[in-house]
Amino acid sequence: MTSLYYDLFETPLGWMGLQASSKGLRRTTLPQPSPDRCLSLLELGARGIARRPEAFVGLKSTLSLYFMGAPVTFADEPVDIDDAPRFLRAAWVACRSIPVGETRTYKWLAAQAGSPQASRAAGQSMANNRLPIVIPCHRVIASDGSLRGFGEGATQLELKRQLLKLETEALKLVA
Repeated sequence: MTSLYYDLFETPLGWMGLQASSKGLRRTTLPQPSPDRCLSLLELGARGIARRPEAFVGLKSTLSLYFMGAPVTFADEPVDIDDAPRFLRAAWVACRSIPVGETRTYKWLAAQAGSPQASRAAGQSMANNRLPIVIPCHRVIASDGSLRGFGEGATQLELKRQLLKLETEALKLVA
């Protein structure tokens, strides 16, 4: 059995939770108002998952740079998504290819995942994304350019807007 471990840390936008296995990152949370909310979203249950802050030093450093507005990528971060259904995995892999500061549509994502007519399924794959920011679902938008489907309600859409703005500003620093 693969051992799991986790940590929590504070970002400028709130608390984030991280969970990994020996294969790679399994779950992240979007920034939350409290550590308790992160713990509930990590779905730790009673499985005896150990807290191991030292296992996430590099990722926390990269995330800190990201939230400070640096143009960083998470493309090299190992992820453990082998247990996800095939279409979800394909959509998540395609989403990881969206460059920092750019957006793509759900239709594009569906095509990249191998099912060009499955825009709604692509939307569901983003709704079920268990690695937000590392798998940048905030970069996926509606065909009309509007922001849709990001977490629970208007507060989360505002977070999506903030993340996109953060990335756009970061790109200006290197241009």
